Amino acid sequence: MPETCRIAVKTQPNARGDAVVGWMGDTLKVKVRAPALDGRANEALCEFLAGQLGLPRGSVHLVHGAKSRSKLVELRGIALRDARARLG
Repeated sequence: MPETCRIAVKTQPNARGDAVVGWMGDTLKVKVRAPALDGRANEALCEFLAGQLGLPRGSVHLVHGAKSRSKLVELRGIALRDARARLG
C-alpha cells in the first residue's frame, strides 16, 4: 500500500507567484498566484504541491480548510519525511 501523509499548510492567495515560503514548525507556508475565489486558490495549491513533490495531481487532496488560509492537505504516495525534504 502506498504511503500517505497529511501536512498543515498556511496559504497566501493573490501572491506575485507560486512559491514555498518555508516551514513554520509543522506548518508549511505557501504562496499561490490564484485568488481566493470559487476555490481557485485551493486548486492552485494542490496543483503546485503536486508539481513540487513529483506526484500526480490526483494524489494531492484538500482535507480541511477550503475557506480558510489554514488547510490540511493529504498526500498519497509519499512519506512525510520525503515530503518535508522535497519541500525544503
